Amino acid sequence: QVQLVESGGGLVQAGGSLRLSCAASGRTFSNYNMGWFRQAPGKEREFVATISWSSISTYYADSVKGRFTISRVNVKNTMYLQMNSLKPEDTAVYYCAADRSRATLSRYEYEYDYWGQGTQVTVSS
Repeated sequence: QVQLVESGGGLVQAGGSLRLSCAASGRTFSNYNMGWFRQAPGKEREFVATISWSSISTYYADSVKGRFTISRVNVKNTMYLQMNSLKPEDTAVYYCAADRSRATLSRYEYEYDYWGQGTQVTVSS
């Protein structure tokens, strides 16, 4: 089992930047592909980005491609989401998740085994 804790959320103006962190504890962090998801008020949770255990592969939702960058530092047991050029529609609770299969990167929630509690990101216009 792995425990995940997100941090770095907050209030930012449109066009600004934030960097989210996801700290992992428990099992070996490098055993997992990792992902970011988000849930806006009144909407279903949606995929944002994912990164392979080795950092070789990444995959982004079209809505964030070119603006967000996912990365990880395995020796620090931490994953990041650098968010630039933020828009009001990026407002959501952001969750990190771990996929223990180390298989093909996935955008589907059901592929992920462990989840953090989320961190709020609010982008004002």
